[in-house]
Amino acid sequence: MSDNIQTVKVLSKTTWTPNLFSFTVSRPDSFKFTAGQFVRLGVNPSQLKYYQHFNNQTDVNAPDEDIFRAYSIVSSPFDEVLEFFSIVIADGAFTSQLQYLEVGDELLLNMTSFGFLTLARYQKPEPKDLWLLATGTGLAPFLSMLQDLQTWQDYEQIILAYSARSLDELAYVEQIERLQEDFGSLVDNPATFTFIPIVTRETIEGALSDRLPKLLTDGTLQERAGLALDIDSTHIMLCGNPDMVEDTKETLKALGLVMNRRGEGNIAVENYW
Repeated sequence: MSDNIQTVKVLSKTTWTPNLFSFTVSRPDSFKFTAGQFVRLGVNPSQLKYYQHFNNQTDVNAPDEDIFRAYSIVSSPFDEVLEFFSIVIADGAFTSQLQYLEVGDELLLNMTSFGFLTLARYQKPEPKDLWLLATGTGLAPFLSMLQDLQTWQDYEQIILAYSARSLDELAYVEQIERLQEDFGSLVDNPATFTFIPIVTRETIEGALSDRLPKLLTDGTLQERAGLALDIDSTHIMLCGNPDMVEDTKETLKALGLVMNRRGEGNIAVENYW
C-alpha cells in the first residue's frame, strides 16, 4: 500500500432513503483539507462485514480489489472525524458496494485533498454575498464551508438553495436549520443566513418547486432570498447534478454574472458525480 494511502474505520452510518446515506470515518492526525475539497476514498468489497456474514458462500461473490472514487467532505476542516454523503448508483462499482457499509468496516483514504471549489478562489469581488446552490449530494462541500467560522465572518449574507426530487431526499435539514446558531453565533457580526429548500417532484409547504435555472430566470429565488444578484458583490457556487450545473451556469451568465477565473469573477462550479 502506498505511503499516501491510510486505513480509516467507519464510525457511524445514517440512511436517509434507500438510495442516500451518510457515514463518518476516523480522521488520520496528519490529514488536512480546505472546506469544499474532495478526497479519494477506497473500498475492498471482499473485506466488508456484509459479505463476511455469508461465510464465503459460493453464490455470494464480492470483488477482491481496491476501488477508489472521489468524495467531497461534509465535515468541518476542524472536526475530529470525516463525514461523507453518498448516493447509491445501482450499477456503480463503488457505491453499489459502499451501501453495505457497517460500523467497524475499514476504508482507504488517499491523504491528498483535491479541488478548487473553495472560498479562497474568490479574490474579486471581495466577499459580501455568498450563494450556494446544490442538488442532491452536491450539498456536501457547502455543509463543510458552513461549518467553518471564517465563512460566517467573511460574508454579510449567505444563501443556501438546496434542491431534491422529494422531501425525504432533502437530507441534513435539521443540521442546516441550526447552522446560524451553531456556527454564526460564534463570531462577531456574522453573516445573515437564508435556507431555501426546493422539492421538484412533490408539493411541499415552504419549499420552492421549480428547477434552479427557472427560479433564477423568473426571479423567484432572488425574491425568496430578499437579495438581487450583482456582478460587483455576488459569489455563487454550484455543485451537484451535471445537468443542473451546466444549465444554471448558463442561466447565470445570461443574467450578467461571469465565471471565476484566476481569482476574479462570480461563478464557481463542480460536477458531483
